[in-house]
Amino acid sequence: MILFTKIVEKRSGDHRRDRLSQFTVPWNVGVERRNYRFPSKAIGAAIFLSVIAAVGNWITNQWLGGNPIGTLLLVVGPVLTAVGALVAAACVAGWRVLEPLLLRSAGMILLSAVVGTCVLVWLHSLLFGWVTGSLVPHADNPAISTWFGFPLTIGEITAELTWMPGWLALLIWPLQFPIVRDFVGLGALMGMFNIIPIYTIWWERKVAGRIQSRLGPMRVGKWHGWAQSFADGIKLLLKEDLIPEQADGPLFRLAPYLNVIPTALAFVALPFGASYVFRELDVGLLFILGVLGIEVVGVILAGWASNNKWSVYGAMREACQMVSYEIPMGMALVIPVVAVGSLNLVQIGEAQSGGWFNWLAFRNPFMFAAFLCYFIASLASCKRAPFDLPEAESELVAGFHTEYSGIRWSFFFFAEYVAMFVVSGLAAIMFLGAWHSPFPSAWGYSWGDGIVAQGLRGLLFSGPIWFVLKCVFFLYVQLWLRWTLPRIRIDQVLYGCVQVLLPLTMILLLGNTMWVWASESWVGGWATFTSVISVVLGSIGIVFVLGFVAIAAYGFYHRRRMVGNLVQDVAPGW
Repeated sequence: MILFTKIVEKRSGDHRRDRLSQFTVPWNVGVERRNYRFPSKAIGAAIFLSVIAAVGNWITNQWLGGNPIGTLLLVVGPVLTAVGALVAAACVAGWRVLEPLLLRSAGMILLSAVVGTCVLVWLHSLLFGWVTGSLVPHADNPAISTWFGFPLTIGEITAELTWMPGWLALLIWPLQFPIVRDFVGLGALMGMFNIIPIYTIWWERKVAGRIQSRLGPMRVGKWHGWAQSFADGIKLLLKEDLIPEQADGPLFRLAPYLNVIPTALAFVALPFGASYVFRELDVGLLFILGVLGIEVVGVILAGWASNNKWSVYGAMREACQMVSYEIPMGMALVIPVVAVGSLNLVQIGEAQSGGWFNWLAFRNPFMFAAFLCYFIASLASCKRAPFDLPEAESELVAGFHTEYSGIRWSFFFFAEYVAMFVVSGLAAIMFLGAWHSPFPSAWGYSWGDGIVAQGLRGLLFSGPIWFVLKCVFFLYVQLWLRWTLPRIRIDQVLYGCVQVLLPLTMILLLGNTMWVWASESWVGGWATFTSVISVVLGSIGIVFVLGFVAIAAYGFYHRRRMVGNLVQDVAPGW
């Protein structure tokens, strides 16, 4: 086993290439050979499961009288498992052929996965609406209760849709229960809750590496080390969960959950689109701000229960910071609420469907300044640089989570990155058009109301993809600031809140209220004046966007201009 990295120097013409050899470990020997044994084993397992499904089908028909639960467990379950085994075998067998192509088109695959996920959620929404709105009301025996008290039977589904095979009717039958639809929606939210921190942690490492003229993770997963976060998660699961001897055990164990659960609850009311929301609440904004405010309780408990003075210092800083910046952040969010007249996030998002110049940030100067104040306050609320005083490594070792290890330690970072996405989502919904594109949504209505037209409108004009792109942009800005700006002192943090942001948001709230009053009172010349102001502010926003695009294009064009040996290709996927 090689325990050091060997640098092999090669010359090709006038160019010198420095390449790093990979570590050689004994358990890597024969991996390729073992992988080729997997397809045959998977095929054998699929045949075995198919036999089980056939026997289960006979048992269900002969002994259970076609009980749908028995059919799901004894027939549908083995069949789906067999199909999964065959798909996995096909993926393993075709990996060697597809690997070069996948590595070259990894970026397009990622973008396609995002688009495909949004389309899949949309298709689920159409399916749920069809089952509850069309299929259930047309049941032949609505007064007769079948399994679990609902009128829809598998036979009625098959009779209604003659083209549908019987096993597909078994999958549609449970969708008549609201609790099943809720579980499917919660599963999608939990998937989003888990993938956001995993992706953002990897992305922050890459952004930090590029800013510091290094590569960041490059090995695990080959393409830019995309699987590094998964490897770290496995490592954290296997690490020992240490609790200090003098710590308060129950509170020490409880703190990470109080930190991560509120951020997960925020997804319940956070809309990704007009119909992409788990629960549309009339007070959705208050609900999200309320649950995010509970996060500070977990931080304080973590610092206090650790029995570590550095942890207590970090917890107290977080308490001061949260109490201070929650006020200007909330007041900045009240400004678009006053303009729209609703706390419903879906209604606020739909009020900005008229295109770029109709976004709330460009309605008036007070709204534009409120957006900037909100973004600064959200950085402090999420403990992001330059406001990361609760976990300042240069002063407090690691702050409130100094004594944590293993999976409990990772919960704090999960909560932080998910909170970053939530505040980015609020910024997009409250100020920057929510899930609407810069183009007016009315442009797509001439395409009709067919499924294809609806899908194209969702992709191009108004859909969750635009919302996710805006959130990803704000995530990138937060990562950019983290590795660009220095950390300020805690007294400067509190000064910036109490004596700068708080008075400024009060003035902006008063000015916006007067602006709304003038818009409703003076309809004539004031409407022309507000239109001119919107065009000016929107033009400023376009200049900022073009500036970001130009900087990104310049960085991409000169991405290989790094210091030292990093100028050349040194690792796979670079």
